[in-house]
Amino acid sequence: MLGNLLNKKMMGKMGEMQQQMDAIKEKLNTIQVIGQSDNQLCKVVANGNRLIVEVSFNESQYNSASKEEIQKAMIEASNRALEQAARIEQSEMSHAAMSMLPGLGS
Repeated sequence: MLGNLLNKKMMGKMGEMQQQMDAIKEKLNTIQVIGQSDNQLCKVVANGNRLIVEVSFNESQYNSASKEEIQKAMIEASNRALEQAARIEQSEMSHAAMSMLPGLGS
């Protein structure tokens, strides 16, 4: 009987945690970060869930850039955007963990 009560309580907590995780993922979808290449040729926008949502180029530079320069700029801008998104995601998850598990950071 006590086991059933504990199992129900644990299942309830798991459900709450899943709801909080879903809410965080939704919030991360609304956060946007920008990565830009050093030469300002490429700009990449990603969301907090580390998904690239936009890629744009400086057309005046794009027309005179080589294929290799364009590839390097895309990689550089993408990596920068994804690094920022990962930091934001980690921060949001850390805050959520602290609120779900009181005393964890003490």
